[in-house]
Amino acid sequence: MTPLAGQLLRRIAASGPLTVAEYMAECLLHPEHGYYATRDPFGVGGDFTTAPEISQMFGELLGLCLAQSWMDQGSPAPFALAELGPGRGTLMADILRATARVPGFAEAVQVWLVEASAHLRLKQQAALPDHAPHWVDKTADLPQLPLFLVANEFFDALPIRQFVRQGDCWRERVIGSTPEGTGLAWGLTEPVPVAALAHRLADTRDGDLVEVCPSAAPILREVTARIAAHGGAALVFDYGDWRSLGDTLQALRAHAPADPLDEPGEADLTAHVDFESLARAAPELGVSAMQTQGAVLQSLGIEARTAALARGLEGAALESHLAAHRRLTAPSEMGTLFKTLAFAPKDAALPPGYHGT
Repeated sequence: MTPLAGQLLRRIAASGPLTVAEYMAECLLHPEHGYYATRDPFGVGGDFTTAPEISQMFGELLGLCLAQSWMDQGSPAPFALAELGPGRGTLMADILRATARVPGFAEAVQVWLVEASAHLRLKQQAALPDHAPHWVDKTADLPQLPLFLVANEFFDALPIRQFVRQGDCWRERVIGSTPEGTGLAWGLTEPVPVAALAHRLADTRDGDLVEVCPSAAPILREVTARIAAHGGAALVFDYGDWRSLGDTLQALRAHAPADPLDEPGEADLTAHVDFESLARAAPELGVSAMQTQGAVLQSLGIEARTAALARGLEGAALESHLAAHRRLTAPSEMGTLFKTLAFAPKDAALPPGYHGT
């Protein structure tokens, strides 16, 4: 039993079962035993690999996309270039390298990283030694400046709640203890009406499970309020779909699936993103249609960039480079599973590669 499991069992014994959101928050963010507080989870030696760790092309193309959007809005100076959940800093480093020759960009930019983990802040500092980034714990602390922001695999790690439909009511899925009190176990609350899910009665049946991420819309509203007031753009990449349906909570450890209730604090916990809720959180902005990651990267020129980087490569290096391109764009890999939305002021063009609804 992990130390965190013991703490959770004592908490359940004292005050009752946990919601899935409460459980995820403890597993990921507990200051002593939380997953993100105690390790570097990224890359081959970690538990999962994100798009920036697969290939520099991902960050380069997103950087040039944001730079074009910045120029389209009159090259405001100064401006904030921000990332939510920046991991090791790889994506931001690639963005800054790709935009270094854009006239005026480097002189006007302020780099802001929304990162709560002290461990990961050290990794980001090492990746960005020449850029003096500003760190904040939450989006509410971002500056009141034109904001050009990227969030890659950020929203999938936010805690969710799960509800199972019964008639016109919903039973919340919760985590309690086994009868002997020595392990964690799933349970359901009594059925009650849930006003926030009234619209889901039209597209669900008894027994269907839907997921709600309470913190996603407020976080996005903090971002979009700045863009509405000062200009900018935001790009969101994550896995999920337009509307949540079914149990998508998953645990990943050493690049392999695990039981979410086994060894809390030792595995990454994520859930698919409900892109509809994100799009509806920003009524004051122009929002793109939901598009696949593969389609947007194709529109941004990943084929040409792949060919350019392939020149001079051979053997295993060339095979690895081409495999990275496939992994980012192929429908059988990340290309279709991962979706993206772009946000911009209503009186400005959407960022390159994106089209309206």
